[in-house]
Amino acid sequence: MFIDYARIRVTSGKGGDGAVGFRREKFVAKGGPDGGDGGKGGSVFMIADNNYNTLLKFRFEKFHRADPGQKGSGNNRTGASAEDLYMPVPPGTEIFDITEGKHEKLGELTENGETLLIAQGGNGGRGNARFASATQKAPRYAKPGGDAIELDIELVLKLMADVGLVGFPNAGKSTLLSKLSSARPKIANYEFTTLVPSLGVVQVSEYDNFVMADIPGIIEGASDGKGLGTQFLRHIQRTRVLLFLIDIDSPSPLEDYQVLHNELISYDPEMDMKPHIIALSKLDTIAEGDKVDMVELIKHEFKEEFQESIMSISSVTGENLGKLKRILYDKVQAFDRIKEIAEIAEIAKIEDI
Repeated sequence: MFIDYARIRVTSGKGGDGAVGFRREKFVAKGGPDGGDGGKGGSVFMIADNNYNTLLKFRFEKFHRADPGQKGSGNNRTGASAEDLYMPVPPGTEIFDITEGKHEKLGELTENGETLLIAQGGNGGRGNARFASATQKAPRYAKPGGDAIELDIELVLKLMADVGLVGFPNAGKSTLLSKLSSARPKIANYEFTTLVPSLGVVQVSEYDNFVMADIPGIIEGASDGKGLGTQFLRHIQRTRVLLFLIDIDSPSPLEDYQVLHNELISYDPEMDMKPHIIALSKLDTIAEGDKVDMVELIKHEFKEEFQESIMSISSVTGENLGKLKRILYDKVQAFDRIKEIAEIAEIAKIEDI
């Protein structure tokens, strides 16, 4: 089951208390203080793990607690520190502190092995040996361990994909993904077949590939939450390239594209900056004699109305799918090069300062 949202409670470990103790040895009438420090409590970390692709485990495991540190003891023995608690999450997870009505972003994990400290463990308390001085040779007090930290946490998973498929329900997105990759999403001839995002690796050549995400169909009003829209739209935010899939049988392909585009930028204006491709799907449903004229007419309308170039495909016959794969791959590579150049320029700018 794919779960991309969860709320949990995490608690770090309390620090161990410092000890009050005094040396007790033969022939030593008044041994000095020898109470040891307490051990440090365990901290709570999130760690990105490629072995996970859903937040399902957190639906059933709501409470997570690190162990406390051990108390100090005599003979200046320090209590054992507790092990830190590492909680694996899928790459692409955002973490928010929602304790007492807050909604503060603590961070996000995008790379395998990346970690984020969620709750610091309490420091161990100091034993009475620490408080001995020339004027206070036998202190009879020690410090308690630091308190544990308890937080309510919200986890939001946004899929990590190179290309995001965007289209109305039943536009043929799942069929296209199944033809381009080894993914096997549920496919049927009715709306909202896809209720959860699907990922597939699209092989372009022996060494070249990219990851495509089939996002559940967007409807008008999705950016306001209609049809679970906001839950679906967040998975497109991290994609490098968008592929708008427009049903060629639609009464108005231009209006379909306009609605999809408006919903994306209403949800996140930065979506408008992503490179994209517009493809007319289900080319096989058009009679052979009408196909060329119909496609050319729609292409002309898109060019005139939006200054957009489009292409036509058929997932059933495979028409133009090879060309589509190569164009998408080239756009992903171009996006990465532009991003790399921008990062280098930013580093150089900082160094100049």
